[in-house]
Amino acid sequence: MEWVRILMFCLIWVSFWDSMNALHQGEQPLSKIAIHNTVLALDNAAYIKASPDLIGAEGKNNEWVNLSFGNPNPSGDDWVGVFSPSNFNPSYTTTGNGTLSLLLINQRADFSFALFSGGFVQPKLIAVSNPISFLYPKAPLYPRLAQGKSWNEMTVTWTSGYSIYEAVPLVEWGLKGDSQIRSPAGTLTFTRNSMCGSPARTVGWRDPGYIHTAFLKNLWPNTQYTYKLGHRLFNGSYVWSKKYSFRASPYPGQDSLQRVIIFGDMGKAERDGSNEYNNYQPGSLNTTDQLIKDLDNIGIVFHIGDIVYANGYISQWDQFTSQVEPIASTVPYMLASGNHERDWPGTGSFYENMDSGGECGVPAETMFYVPAENRAKYWYATDYGMFHFCIADTEHDWREGSQQYKFIEQCLASADRQKQPWLIFLAHRVLGYSSGTWYAKQGSFEEPMGRESLQKLWQKYKVDMAFYGHVHNYERTCPIYQSICVNQEKSHYSGIVNGTIHVVAGGGGSHVSEFTDLKTNWSLYRDYDYGFVKLTAFDHSSLLFEYKKSSDGKVYDSFTISRDYKDVLACAIDSCQPTTLAS
Repeated sequence: MEWVRILMFCLIWVSFWDSMNALHQGEQPLSKIAIHNTVLALDNAAYIKASPDLIGAEGKNNEWVNLSFGNPNPSGDDWVGVFSPSNFNPSYTTTGNGTLSLLLINQRADFSFALFSGGFVQPKLIAVSNPISFLYPKAPLYPRLAQGKSWNEMTVTWTSGYSIYEAVPLVEWGLKGDSQIRSPAGTLTFTRNSMCGSPARTVGWRDPGYIHTAFLKNLWPNTQYTYKLGHRLFNGSYVWSKKYSFRASPYPGQDSLQRVIIFGDMGKAERDGSNEYNNYQPGSLNTTDQLIKDLDNIGIVFHIGDIVYANGYISQWDQFTSQVEPIASTVPYMLASGNHERDWPGTGSFYENMDSGGECGVPAETMFYVPAENRAKYWYATDYGMFHFCIADTEHDWREGSQQYKFIEQCLASADRQKQPWLIFLAHRVLGYSSGTWYAKQGSFEEPMGRESLQKLWQKYKVDMAFYGHVHNYERTCPIYQSICVNQEKSHYSGIVNGTIHVVAGGGGSHVSEFTDLKTNWSLYRDYDYGFVKLTAFDHSSLLFEYKKSSDGKVYDSFTISRDYKDVLACAIDSCQPTTLAS
């Protein structure tokens, strides 16, 4: 049965026999399927059946199902689609023998499978399976942790099928092995009308369920906690998730071993191979799996934009949160906003493109918590021990005089470098330096207007490193200011560094981007592959930088920084504080 292509839809079927006239934007693979052109061609000799009918026993939120299917006239254009909810076509089921297994995740509704012929441009629906269901479709699922607005607060966000009119959301948590307490959670959701355009408002729409966030406060630093998600039904009974655990963040300035992961542009993929047709984010599972393997040696993760690449197909957000659950349920999973989350014409984004597929930031801002004053303006600061992070939102104006520029300067200025010596700037688009082909063609190796306003802030406040995604590869610069290397070292920096090291870490999983053939004197290392960065602070004076490939988890580029507090205070180019000889 190798002639059958499999594609995970997991979206609501929107009257495909009616003309949708939907505009499918971006590279999202589902946009390549003209589902609105589907014609009914049900064939009694064709069949598709799924088994078992009920899955998800023992609290499982993903499970394999077996399919059997057949077509009296098979061809290379035949394919299988998965639909949820299952009632996209009334009153048709059939049976058969098992030939295929697919991994389904709990998405709060039942599933059915459809057998198509005619390829993706003029699909013909020839058979529909029986529906299959999860035993607990509304169960609380896919917890994702994030830093709160204070260092001793952890937030936990999850998805369920319970509205506030059905149940009260809560988290039961406490010190590991100690008595547990219960904290309430707030509930959010969004509707089709929240979307800004197609396909998010049309063929890509799927009910996201309900998004709950609880705030776990007054945590003891570096202490292990356990927690589980719950809903108290109005009949007095409770529905609980399995138990999870996390380690509270270190106290700001605390001298201890602290490890940070940074990457961008990861996306999602299917472990059952059902996305082989599009091969859209081929490295995402490798990156995910390498982080899971090293989870005991990770304190916090920063995914700096282009999170899911749902591009208006809302079901993809569930699939992504399921994929990263082992990571996000254990360590804070912090986001930055990217073009594929936010951009849509006429919606206030800095760019008038259609990269979000009509999402205009709503799913990202709802599905994940960040400690921003306004999540629609996705810039914020967060502390992790000896690190101070300033996260920018490149999909909003960052130039001098803008609201975000004022935030960036305040964030950088607020770092107490004696206690938090490692000052890191994060953003999605490359506001610094990149040798990617598109940026090279611009002639300035940056996002247009990228660093013109910001480089004086990086220099003034002595930012150690600036990280970006958007370009799907890895690149590291020398310590640089105004396009000039201000330090000639490559593998070890000691004393006064004099400038900021810029890093592109956009190889999280989406298709890899090419480099220009031009040789730039500031580019120290390039890698046309998938990977991520790990920072390890040993103490206030010693930092290790490592770039690891997602394929094997091995280190392919690294450097160290050794310095004292007096080196941070010292005068560097355009960073000298005013002095006087008066006595």
